[in-house]
Amino acid sequence: MNESARQQLLKGVSRSFYLSLRLLPAPMRGAASLAYLLARTSDTLADAENVPVALRLSSLEKYSRALDGAEPAPEWPASVVDALADPRERDLLKASVALFDWLARLPDAETKLVREVASVIIGGQRLDLERFGTAGAARPVALTSDEELEDYAWRVAGCVGAFWTRLGFLTMGDGFSKTPQDTLIARGIAYGKGLQLVNILRDMPADLTAGRCYLPLADPGDAEKLQAARAGWIERARCWIDEGFSYSACLIPRRLRAASVLPAMIARETLDLLQAAGPEAMRSRIKVPRKTVYLAMLGAMIAR
Repeated sequence: MNESARQQLLKGVSRSFYLSLRLLPAPMRGAASLAYLLARTSDTLADAENVPVALRLSSLEKYSRALDGAEPAPEWPASVVDALADPRERDLLKASVALFDWLARLPDAETKLVREVASVIIGGQRLDLERFGTAGAARPVALTSDEELEDYAWRVAGCVGAFWTRLGFLTMGDGFSKTPQDTLIARGIAYGKGLQLVNILRDMPADLTAGRCYLPLADPGDAEKLQAARAGWIERARCWIDEGFSYSACLIPRRLRAASVLPAMIARETLDLLQAAGPEAMRSRIKVPRKTVYLAMLGAMIAR
């Protein structure tokens, strides 16, 4: 897979994060882009609603073993690929062998980081399927505690903040940041969890329709308690996203700061829209306009 094909694949399956990846300094860009595509592949497998849950779980297990080096790169059966409605996601699954070839060509230390973060993410996606595999409109399932939600947010996104930081120090050394690595890792984890929480809050209409409730509630059908819980988690998301702004400010190259702060800027806009929409945000999905995304990108680039 050449560089042009990689960029087309990234652009096809990512709306805003593709912009951040394009802004990254060259030493970080390859491993970060590959990690995203590998995680997006497992996410596509986990979310393939037309594929039976048991097959999705076995596909994730096969994918995990391949990442660990216990099996060759996976080639997905037509029953899985053809079940995807989005042709860009079908192209992503078809590119799995090429992605594993790319992984094998990375420097060993970068390969290790990519494998580690992808493994944590897959674990979170498998846990998600196990929890909600039997959920439905007539049989809703909710998480049972704040700790479960925070653990899920760590597994599928907080770990990315740690990965991003370790990769930065590995590939750029002191040119990445003068802030101690442990401090930045903690901020990066909070930032990643915040981004995932924003996704959860934004996607509530579709999730509730499918019987999934990520907010810890005894009765997901209690609209009043659901709205109150949502308001509290919006404030939690704001706190975590603020850590993203602090994280980005500690980075040295301007392009790196722009790449890192852009998701936080879009997340803040999303939270503002969610808060302004009130209960309506639980009936229809809120989406930041593309124009706002590009304005955020411009703001990230010119910020000091």
